Amino acid sequence: MRKLLACAILMAGLVGISAGAMAQELPIPGVDPAKDQPGAHEYPDPNLTYKFVFDLANGPDSPDKVNPGLRGVAQFINTLAKYNVPASHRQLVVVFHQKSTPAILMSDEYKKRNNGVDNPNIALIQAMKKAGVDFRVCGQAVLGMKIDHKTILPEVQVDLWAGMTIPNMMMRGYQRLGD
Repeated sequence: MRKLLACAILMAGLVGISAGAMAQELPIPGVDPAKDQPGAHEYPDPNLTYKFVFDLANGPDSPDKVNPGLRGVAQFINTLAKYNVPASHRQLVVVFHQKSTPAILMSDEYKKRNNGVDNPNIALIQAMKKAGVDFRVCGQAVLGMKIDHKTILPEVQVDLWAGMTIPNMMMRGYQRLGD
């Protein structure tokens, strides 16, 4: 009986180690995925391809805060990853325009425009780019805010106009999500 009990404890320990080893690291560090909801009916489906263009027009309450829309995209990515949606099934584009535009600035330029405050969005943008997110900024917002292209983060592509990028992406099969 003691041998059987010892064997059961050993097996339980091995199963626990296997489960822990199988837990994957989320692609965006420091951002929690959506919380589990017992009894929920819709979960991410690893067999689907998630093609979304995120329309970020709003900015944070203050320049020292990460853009909440950007953080929401990061949570979306981590939620898909948590439920084993492969990176190849995550086709995500973020379009900055209007009040979200300053998030695309390199830190030196951001500091000049925000009383010495560092751009709090850079690390998140870089982590999301590494996870496969495509970043775009509205060229009309860049012109309107007198942003020199040399001060835009290298992860961000300048497009003619968000009013063209978003419909073009939708016509290519992306669904629009906005903040």
